[in-house]
Amino acid sequence: MDHVIASLRAEYLRYKGLAEAAIGQVSEAELVAPGQGGGNSIAVICWHLAGNLRSRFTAFLTTDGEKPWRKREEEFERRSVTRTELLVHWERGWTTLLETLDGLTDADLEREVTIRGQPLRVSEALHRSLAHASYHVGQVVYAARGLRGGEWRFLSIPPGQSERYNTHPTREKPAAQIERLRRA
Repeated sequence: MDHVIASLRAEYLRYKGLAEAAIGQVSEAELVAPGQGGGNSIAVICWHLAGNLRSRFTAFLTTDGEKPWRKREEEFERRSVTRTELLVHWERGWTTLLETLDGLTDADLEREVTIRGQPLRVSEALHRSLAHASYHVGQVVYAARGLRGGEWRFLSIPPGQSERYNTHPTREKPAAQIERLRRA
């Protein structure tokens, strides 16, 4: 069985679910509102992450991860998109990633890929990508929580409930947390 690839896939899905649960809590107008201090909107962050995933994981094993058709700088331009447009773009990036992971085995982890002309082992590229995704998902969650204020529904253990949760932990595995987020 391919335990490492399966574990990485599960963690990617955990972060995808966290971002989508945060996105689901904000209005369409809030999706495109500039971030604090003029920072990136939730839409810009999601647009960038989706573009990155699509570029990196299209023909992952055979072409440079920075595709010539990718316009990275444009991903950071302020944009006015609908929730539907954003989620279609978002899903396109994640689908590219997940389909690529479905075709990998743990035996592929020592193979070499190239990103921006630099060789990396598949294991390094995957860990780097997962860290990048979690970084931006954290930004999305943080921005959404700031926008929602007191109306925010916590995606993890709410403040003051750690001891209660520790008596019956249920979200340690990615699939359990994703399922909880879908029900919330």
